[in-house]
Amino acid sequence: MGLIQAAVGALGGTLADQWKDFYTVPDGLAPTAALFAAVRRGQNAGRGSNTEGSDGVITNGSKIVVPEGYGLVLMEQGAITGFAAEPGAYEWSSEAQDSQSIFAGNGLVSSLITTSWERFKFGGRPGTQQRAYFVTLKELPNNRFGTQSEIYWDDAYMNAQVGAITRGTYTLRIVDPILFVRNWVPATYLEPGKVFDFTDIENDAAAQLFNEVVGSLAPAFSMYTNDPSKGNRITKIQQDSIGFAQSLSAAVEQNYQWSGRGLEIVSTAIIAIEYDENTRELLRNVQRADALSGARGNSNLQASVAAGFQAAGENAGAQGLVGLGMAAGFTGLGGLQQPVPGIGGQSTPPPAAPVAPVAPAAPAAPAEEDPVARLTKLKQMLDAGLITQADYDAAKNKILGL
Repeated sequence: MGLIQAAVGALGGTLADQWKDFYTVPDGLAPTAALFAAVRRGQNAGRGSNTEGSDGVITNGSKIVVPEGYGLVLMEQGAITGFAAEPGAYEWSSEAQDSQSIFAGNGLVSSLITTSWERFKFGGRPGTQQRAYFVTLKELPNNRFGTQSEIYWDDAYMNAQVGAITRGTYTLRIVDPILFVRNWVPATYLEPGKVFDFTDIENDAAAQLFNEVVGSLAPAFSMYTNDPSKGNRITKIQQDSIGFAQSLSAAVEQNYQWSGRGLEIVSTAIIAIEYDENTRELLRNVQRADALSGARGNSNLQASVAAGFQAAGENAGAQGLVGLGMAAGFTGLGGLQQPVPGIGGQSTPPPAAPVAPVAPAAPAAPAEEDPVARLTKLKQMLDAGLITQADYDAAKNKILGL
């Protein structure tokens, strides 16, 4: 009534090595091949217990070897009659009482396959002729995505709508072969010699998946960049292939329900993101604001103001220095210090101990300024145009007692 498990292990173990002919995966498969018919291998030109079989068609006594990373699907008249996900050697028999219809094993697809099998299993007694197909259970690489024009989403980091053109690749995996074959693979690929490949440009089913991924990019970017656990940073996407793949898979599932097709996106590799001009300007401004915040910003601020004083002195002399000093005082730049948590104005000082009142000290007599220094300052103010020649002469006479 189905498959008899003959040996377990990679390529079927020692028992499979004794078989003169058997069915297995074909040679020369592309790494992106997802589903294909089993092919016969033999040392006696196919004259074994299955003497009249053709490619992909098995009868009583047919031997099948399931390599690591593949699942075996048996079908009769379009209905799935058996599945084996555990690598090893099997023999097909329509009469044996100890055979089973499904071997899910304890691996990747065990629980999913058991559920799907109970929903869709063949309702009658399997016949003596079955078609055998292999489904790839490994990750399928090099599935490309890309946009020809900008996609837009609201970005919490920049507090604005941003846009970009992007391209890259993703890997996907068939997590439920029964759903994949039943709900997604076109009937034209269930023939000997046909290969269902997700990267085949003539595969309309694969092209539809491409379009659905592209249509999910904008919500996937939004999910990722607005997730606080990922730091709300758009620039982290290219370094976080798994994190963005989870956002993209969630967006695809929400919009197109890939789980009903037995598929999921595993990882992504973004080759390039080209932001539009407005987004590039926003990104520069936000990065500049980040650089000028906190303790690092104090160093940048002090260096910028010092450079401004130097430029003013070189270009406008004393007048420029006086004007810049007044501007610094008006704008609060005299201290050249931003508040930093735990430092300066933001730290909370300990309460002061009470002290006894004391009489105010008498003001000290102002020290008399050096006449030469006073005359030098007056001359600088005269040269800068801050006072007239008459003002200068009157002040000079007063200082000199004339």
